[in-house]
Formats: sequence, C-alpha cells, structure tokens
Amino acid sequence: MERPGAARPDAAGFDAAGFDAVRIGAEIARRLGIRTSRDEPLARHTTMRVGGPADLYAAPRNRFELRGLVKLARARAIPMTLLGRGSDVVVSDAGVRGLLIHVRAEGHEIVEGRLVAEAGLPMAKAATVAAEAGLAGLEFGLAIPGNVGGAVWANAGAHGSDVAAVLESALVLAADGTEAALDAAALGLSYRESRLKHPAAGAPPEVVLAATFRLASADPAVIRARLDEIRRWRREHQPLGIPSAGSVFRNPAAGPAAGALVDGCGLKGSRIGGAVVSERHANWILNDRGASAADVRRLAERVRATVERETGVRLAFEVVFLGDWSGWAEEGA
Repeated sequence: MERPGAARPDAAGFDAAGFDAVRIGAEIARRLGIRTSRDEPLARHTTMRVGGPADLYAAPRNRFELRGLVKLARARAIPMTLLGRGSDVVVSDAGVRGLLIHVRAEGHEIVEGRLVAEAGLPMAKAATVAAEAGLAGLEFGLAIPGNVGGAVWANAGAHGSDVAAVLESALVLAADGTEAALDAAALGLSYRESRLKHPAAGAPPEVVLAATFRLASADPAVIRARLDEIRRWRREHQPLGIPSAGSVFRNPAAGPAAGALVDGCGLKGSRIGGAVVSERHANWILNDRGASAADVRRLAERVRATVERETGVRLAFEVVFLGDWSGWAEEGA
C-alpha cells in the first residue's frame, strides 16, 4: 500500500525519498506501453468524489499490464497503492504518494459454468454477464459497487451471499513474484476479511489479478427476477445518486446492525461541512455539498465515538481511509 506521510514531490518530480515521477512514468511507458499522468485528481475516480492528487497515476487495462506494473514498482521500491472502482474508500485531501495503480483490467469469459474475470471487472457487470449466460450465484454482485479484485480482497457481500460462497479460486501475485490460484480457505475469507488485508511485516501486499467464480445453471428468467428484486430494494433503501462510499461501518458480530445503532443514537442528518449522515440509511455518509475528505472522516469519527459512548459498541470501519492523512486532525483536536 502507500507509504503514509511521505512528502509531496517538488516541481522536478522528486519527493524526500527520491521518488522521481517523471523518470518512473517514462520507464512505465517505455517498458509496459502504459501512459501515466502526474498529480492526477483522485476525486474523479472515487464514488465519494473527494480526495487530492496521486503523484503518479497509471491505469492497466489487462492483467498482464497490472502484473507488470506491480512487479516494476516492487523492483524499484516505489510506494504503490491499488485502486479499484473507488468505492469503500475515502482518499485524503492531500492525495496519495508514489504510484497509484487504477485497476481497469475488465477481461472476462464463461468457461464450463464458471465466470473467469480479471480484477478490474465491476461486480455489477459480473452479475449481469453471469445472468446472460444463465448462471446463478452472482446476483448479489449487482449491489457491490467495487470490482472483482476489491471484492475478493474484502470478501464483499450483500443480500445473503458473499464472494466466499461462489469463489472457486483467485489468481494472486505473491510478494515474491510468484503466482498461485488460491481458494476461499487459503485466502482466509470471512466476514469482510481476507489474508490479503494483512500482508506480512515489511512485505509488499499480495495482488489479485483475476478470479474464477463457480456458478449454477438456472432459468434466465428467474435470475433476471432476482436482479430486479435487488435493484428495487436498493432504490427503496439506499440513497443512490448522491456521492458516497457505501456502508461506512461493518456490522457487529452480534446485536443490532451498524445502521440501526447509528439511527438509535439519533445521528441521521448529522453534518460536518459538506458531509452528512444519510436520512435514508444511517450507515451511509453522503457528500451532498462539496465535502472535503476531512469533513467525511471527522463525521465518521464523530458517529463512531457517539455510538460507543451511548451503546458501548465500538464500530469498525468498513471504508478505508486511503492516502496521506499525516496532516489530518480529528474534530476538536
């Protein structure tokens, strides 16, 4: 992941650790044929629509480009951050240091009742591709705003299912550069968890290149009806159409869901700057008035502190606060 707190590069493209964005960008273009950009605004690439720039930005379009970028960054000891569809993340106002790899590898195919998908395929598209092939099991993906790689990383789930329930294997690029197809057990998938979230100390994170989902044949009309049901539920229960990162907190292992706890504390409509707790779904924070990333995080921290004070439950964040938060301070700090 990114190196927290690294300095911004100066006008020549160097940071305090000697990261040369101009030179690295030229090497990426020469060796991999991938165009890069400097100081790429990340708000446009996230569903919350907040966040500062990436020092260097590259968007691989297939798993071979993704593999090449990751290996190059590791070989050069370049600070590296992966971004998928930009959901479930809040990028800091200061942005992201080093190389931001925006995974846009969306290749996919149906093979003998399985969907084989590259890491950048949106889960919603995976659900519809499977449905068109008469394959059931991925309908829940319609409600997942992220991509395949991020969904495996987080064991994303919704509507009574999750990735672990249908994953046959994920092709993972290990820290030592080898590749392996790992099943759900080997990946340590549990509620919104995987071993991918916890790299060994000092080791680069493992990277999902692709995944294979084992599905079941079904009547396409039945699958379409299930997708329509999920679309209808989302329209009725979620604040769609306003920038957000989706659910802010994980549900506790026992007791009321996170949204119910937040609602029970009377926090719907609470606001800091341009960020507000949704009136429709209390586990969502919306960017409805040009919020900054700091607005969003301060509101999330206020909500968590209030719930803990009033209920004794300390909620765990489901969203990831990504980038350089070194200059950030909590409300009242």
